[in-house]
Amino acid sequence: MNQSTNPFSQDIIDAVRDHMNLDHQDDSLLIVRSLGERPQATAATMSGMDGSAIEFDATIDGSQTTVRVPWSEPLTERGQVRVEVTRMYHEACAALGITPREAAEH
Repeated sequence: MNQSTNPFSQDIIDAVRDHMNLDHQDDSLLIVRSLGERPQATAATMSGMDGSAIEFDATIDGSQTTVRVPWSEPLTERGQVRVEVTRMYHEACAALGITPREAAEH
C-alpha cells in the first residue's frame, strides 16, 4: 500500500488493525472466506488498509497469502471504516449462511 496516496495515517491503520486482530479476528476470517473469495482460508488477520480496500494476511493451504477486499466506495475518514467493516461482516455472514451477532455483541 502506498502511504503517500493513503488517506489514513499509520496511527489510524495501526489502531484499526489492533482492534480487528484483538476483538474481531473471527470476523476477518469470515470476510476473507466470502468477500475475499478464499473459502479455504483457515485464519486471517488484518494487515493494512487504504482508501480503496482492507488487507488481510490469510492462511490458505498452510501458506500465508495477502487478501485485499475492496470497500464498497472509496473511504477518506476513519469513521467510515467501522461502517464498512460492519457492512462487510454482515454481507459475509449472509453469504456463508451464518447468523450475525447482535449489535450489542460487537
